[in-house]
Amino acid sequence: MSGGSGQAVSEGLLKIEDCLDADGNIVLPHGVTLISLIDRNIANVGDTVAYRYLDHTGDDAVHAVELTWTELGVRLRAVAARLQQLTSPGDRVAILAPQGLEYVTGFFAAIKAGAIAVPLFAPELQGHAERLHTALDDSRPAVVLTTAAAAGAVEDFLDELVDLPRPQVLLVEEIPDAEGESFEDRPIHVDDVSHLQYTSGATRQPVGVEITHRAVGTNLLQMILSIDLLDRNTHGVSWLPLFHDMGLSMIGFPAVYGGHSTLMSPTAFLRRPQRWIRALAEGSREGRVVTAAPNFAYEWTAQRGLPDPGEDVDLANVVLIIGSEPVSIEAIDTFTTAFAPYGLPATAFKPSYGIAEATLFVSTIAPDARASVLYLDREGLAAGRAVPIGADAKGAVAQVSCGQVARSQWAVIVDPDTAEELPDGFVGEIWLHGDNVGRGYWGRPDDSRVTFGAALRSRLGSAGHADGVPADAHWLRTGDLGTYLDGELYVTGRLADLIVVDGRRHYPQDIESTVAAASPLVRRGHAVAFTVPDQQVVIIAERASGTRRADPAPAIDAIRTAVSDRHGVDVSDVRFVPAGAIPRTTSGKLARQACRAEYLDRTLRGM
Repeated sequence: MSGGSGQAVSEGLLKIEDCLDADGNIVLPHGVTLISLIDRNIANVGDTVAYRYLDHTGDDAVHAVELTWTELGVRLRAVAARLQQLTSPGDRVAILAPQGLEYVTGFFAAIKAGAIAVPLFAPELQGHAERLHTALDDSRPAVVLTTAAAAGAVEDFLDELVDLPRPQVLLVEEIPDAEGESFEDRPIHVDDVSHLQYTSGATRQPVGVEITHRAVGTNLLQMILSIDLLDRNTHGVSWLPLFHDMGLSMIGFPAVYGGHSTLMSPTAFLRRPQRWIRALAEGSREGRVVTAAPNFAYEWTAQRGLPDPGEDVDLANVVLIIGSEPVSIEAIDTFTTAFAPYGLPATAFKPSYGIAEATLFVSTIAPDARASVLYLDREGLAAGRAVPIGADAKGAVAQVSCGQVARSQWAVIVDPDTAEELPDGFVGEIWLHGDNVGRGYWGRPDDSRVTFGAALRSRLGSAGHADGVPADAHWLRTGDLGTYLDGELYVTGRLADLIVVDGRRHYPQDIESTVAAASPLVRRGHAVAFTVPDQQVVIIAERASGTRRADPAPAIDAIRTAVSDRHGVDVSDVRFVPAGAIPRTTSGKLARQACRAEYLDRTLRGM
């Protein structure tokens, strides 16, 4: 394999120092890809566990299924060989499988075959058929990998897509190991596309980000260095869906240094969040264990995932990445209060910022730092300034620090209208640069130029954050808003979600927090705010449990009054809908724009 830069890698497991130049910058060694890293692990730690899946289907007992690195290698050769019979280099191979080891195998095997992996999901994921259709229409896979359990649903779904070329369907577990004898090594270049990462669809239709081998390798190293995951006794526990960028990272980082990850399904977690806690405690007994989740998961677990009385749970070695935008201090505090009695360290939480277009990881706090919060003036934020005030001051808005930007990555705060870098303390769009940034959007050259090819018109020099980036470099426009204060990055919201009334900017999550506090009729964490034509503000809230028969009129009045008093905004319409009616992305985020669309065309359930 060729195409990498830097010195040749010595035999044995990859060493982090082999990936750094004389100045400490990340430079992938020659020939390093996810597949070459897996091959190293097979050669050096082949008998150790690579991936473990906790199967909670059936009875209450958990059934653990494991793959060693050697066993994974055998399965990868077999599946990749079969794929090579049906594909040419660069063809897309979509994974439409349930969470499990077959999914892991299918993802890596597609890459090993020289194809472009497209991690998606089985059609049984409710409420996301349109997203799946969009991704398949966009990527046009030659082959779909699935499992026997999901095959019927996959075939039925593909039958309905009469406007798409019919891909070949392969069942991962039914490809015999002997197929591997026909596998043909094909060169994988570091700047080839490894996989298409489809965005969550929070603010628009999902699009496929072209993630190269260089990008994924660089980003995994950035994550490992930032969170200090260098020890092979550090391993992962994750229920995050494997088609999501954060979920993929949890199967990616063990490949770098020969560790392992324990996986479970999102459904298993949602039904009984205790399962996540038990898996973390089990991992904590073996060594350091890292996990990741958005705000709602930590809040849900604090409510429903406490250990049974007398249960042996020790979370002393747990690292918790929280990666929502923006990160909620309430989620951190609620979880910490609930699990501190079980040994959870004060430094466990690592508020982080990430985005699919940058493979995933952008920034986090230091390994020995505690999560911290600043309170910013609401009026200042409305004017694009980050002005710290006291926590008890009127108009105080909590903002959690996302720490420092990862090594060999740059983040600047930019005026989105003028493309000029803004000083610290000003709120603007976050622009990124680094080898971890994706190549563009699949099949969308115009969108790619706008998003991935941005140019800074002016820089702040030593007072800014672009030092070390060539003057003619391209930048990634994230669509996220943020600011720097005292050397730390704060993410304040998204451009597309901003509520602008009479020239003043309001953050929807701020208004939604006010809505949740205004009435117990509101299901906490399940309210959205957006504008419709003529700057009219609309609130959609799901009903809290046990309030289905309650008269919403008093709650509506309370919400209108609270939003007016706190934000100076008149609400034109407040609607209560049943639990589950507000659309969410596949990663669990509130899909405000999708909710707005359903409100406008009157298809929102419960209206």
